[in-house]
Amino acid sequence: MLDSSHFHPMLVHFPIAIITVGFLFDLAAVFVKKEPCLSRAGYWLEIIGMAGAIFAFGSGYFFTSPMEGEAGIMRDSHEFYATVTLISIIIATIFRIVINYLGKESTRLKYLSLGLFFLSFIFVSITGYLGGTLVIEYMIGL
Repeated sequence: MLDSSHFHPMLVHFPIAIITVGFLFDLAAVFVKKEPCLSRAGYWLEIIGMAGAIFAFGSGYFFTSPMEGEAGIMRDSHEFYATVTLISIIIATIFRIVINYLGKESTRLKYLSLGLFFLSFIFVSITGYLGGTLVIEYMIGL
């Protein structure tokens, strides 16, 4: 039976995948300069990934229960990196939208944007790893 504790595991996979693929598209766009669709795809995936991260974070914050012991310590780390991920993807996306709006995406600012997106990719990877550890090692949600 579906209950609210299932929302978080159902939602988290999307921002992990979308942010990862979006970053890879943007990275590919640096090397394949003649293909503007790579950068456009990365742009839209970054926006969609940010929206997904907001929903995933909210579902974890509102619909998961507290834990004790080692699992609680691991959950605290997971929550910390989830917060850092959310902040970093929001900053990266807003920066990207602003430079795109100002027509500055073809300047050196695109590398700063890519760096911010890279940090978001790293943080979402760490958060996903810690969440997976909670499920596999501590049997959370099983």
